[in-house]
Amino acid sequence: MSFSAEVKNELAAVRADRPCCRGAQLYGMLEMGHSFSGGAISLQTEYEAGAGRYASLLHQVCVIPEPPVQPPAKENGFYTVSVADGEDRVRVLERFGHTPGELNVRLNRANLECEECAAHYLRGAFLAGGAVTNPSADYHLEFSVPHYNLSRDLLALLRELNFNARLVRRKGSPVVYFKESGQIEDCLTLMGATGASLELMHVKIVKNVRNLANRLTNCESANIDKTVAASAAQTEAIRRLAGRGGLDSLPDELKELALLRLDNPELSLRELGELLEPPLSRSGVNHRLRRLLDLAERD
Repeated sequence: MSFSAEVKNELAAVRADRPCCRGAQLYGMLEMGHSFSGGAISLQTEYEAGAGRYASLLHQVCVIPEPPVQPPAKENGFYTVSVADGEDRVRVLERFGHTPGELNVRLNRANLECEECAAHYLRGAFLAGGAVTNPSADYHLEFSVPHYNLSRDLLALLRELNFNARLVRRKGSPVVYFKESGQIEDCLTLMGATGASLELMHVKIVKNVRNLANRLTNCESANIDKTVAASAAQTEAIRRLAGRGGLDSLPDELKELALLRLDNPELSLRELGELLEPPLSRSGVNHRLRRLLDLAERD
């Protein structure tokens, strides 16, 4: 089952306590559904749970006979719910302040009666026309909207709820979307898909830990490469000094460190300093090695 299907199944199971919120959820499904007019009111969806919720809410909110859920005619087809009776369609439209002759469906804010209704409207809109990408692959949540002006209304509603939503046209159809993981988490939580929101957070944490581990590994590899390159340069300089007259002419502290570096080319500056007697700090070791490099370059 896809992540989007899991989200829709979770949302379809959420029940609103207030009648106005149940109406707001149905309103979101009606407006984002396949048809919402005097000629046809229907929803087509891949998800049986969403189709069942649509039919149930039509019966509860609009007091019409519960429409049957028609199963897909073929594999990977759509479940369909339609209000067949013309008088019932008029009753549904009038319940939400619309008329049978409307050509341009807009969001009627009068149907969002309480502070929680907007969240329930979004839940219905997502059940009918929403999709969310598996967070393991990408961060993307969207609403496919059947009417351009309605998409503008949905965009305005989302922005009022502090979502940085955007509007594009895909194959001529308006799509409202956002891609920030935090925004998607907040939207899923607001709509009632808290389980999916927690799963997204978990995936994001795992990604961040992996990215941090990769950065640390890359950093450690780079440091090792630098240590190896520096050690090779130091060893070569010491060998040049030894070849020109030996190391006995060097001050004792430089001679001791030169011999240590020749015997231990793989050690870091800190590790070399710990072998000296008395031990020397990393910066002290670096200073003495620079003196050896200067001496090798001088002659």
